[in-house]
Amino acid sequence: MAEVKIRLPDRSYSIWIEPGLLTQVGTYVRQVAPHDLAALIGDESVADSHAEQAAVSLKSAGFHVSRAAIASGEEQKNLATVRRLYDVLCAANHERRSPVVAVGGGVTGDAAGFVAATYLRGVPFVQCPTTLLAMVDASVGGKVGVNIPQGKNLIGAFHQPVAVLIDTDTLATLPPRELRCGLAECVKHAMIRDPDLMTWIESHVEAILERDSTTLVELVRRNVTIKAAVVMEDEREAGVRAHLNFGHTFAHAVEAVHHYCSENGYRHGEAVALGMMAATHLSQHLGWIDRDVVDRLERLLERIGLPASAGDLHAARPELMAAMLLDKKVRDAKITLVLLKGIGKVAMSSDISADAIERAWDAVTKS
Repeated sequence: MAEVKIRLPDRSYSIWIEPGLLTQVGTYVRQVAPHDLAALIGDESVADSHAEQAAVSLKSAGFHVSRAAIASGEEQKNLATVRRLYDVLCAANHERRSPVVAVGGGVTGDAAGFVAATYLRGVPFVQCPTTLLAMVDASVGGKVGVNIPQGKNLIGAFHQPVAVLIDTDTLATLPPRELRCGLAECVKHAMIRDPDLMTWIESHVEAILERDSTTLVELVRRNVTIKAAVVMEDEREAGVRAHLNFGHTFAHAVEAVHHYCSENGYRHGEAVALGMMAATHLSQHLGWIDRDVVDRLERLLERIGLPASAGDLHAARPELMAAMLLDKKVRDAKITLVLLKGIGKVAMSSDISADAIERAWDAVTKS
């Protein structure tokens, strides 16, 4: 089993990575959050499979389990969903020491985590991510929240889990599009932090897409290690943790324009791919990187099957610019962007002109 530890000033926890780990969830939760009650919140798409495995394990470990499900899709990550989950916890007489266990993708983890952060002013939270995107990003670091019509994750909190249990066997049933979306975050980690990971991904694209078990464990371990290191340096995004937003200010604008409707628009990982391309084009325009960095990223995204351009968004550029101004990283009406000085080297700036940002959008929305 691979284990990555997160050590913070007032708490620490482990991230365990192993095929088949969902069958042992009860044992691990009993260790980190012993109580008679547990709430299991699962993605509807895995309710009869992965969530059921976790429920059986929790019951075998002596927990009385109350269950709730969240429909798939970013549009479900809202305050109405949160209110419904509060009702489930209230009906079960959930107590302050009773853990909330999330089984599913990033939407489930974010919404369940926000419930755990706010119910009774905070209860223990366990993440069991079942998508690659959630495994390498959303489940690690304690950022939880929901969307409102004005923007993504504008309502949220920092609430660290007491454990993260990653069963890489769940990736066997992940739709190919979702696997590719998760790889976008892996590429992001490489671009901002680890040139060696960039080379490793380039060398293992086929094995990843074919879901080779050993390769997937190594992929998750490498990326979780990067995310954990950033979180330990900067738990509340006061400094280097903001580097993880590379491409995301652009990406969130794409999602907002599509009203978070991933079925009819771009899913998060696809939006991140476009956002990384926009940020990389902008970095080249500023003279911070050479064209070969742009080309290398574009080639890798295309090999993975992620979009490197989106001509269908060309007419939406005014809406995209307006959405960027609502991003939670805006300060004094200025957009703060994470840009590149090279692969593994980033720089943040809030002094980028609107014309330069428009040019970046032009580069990725060309028809």
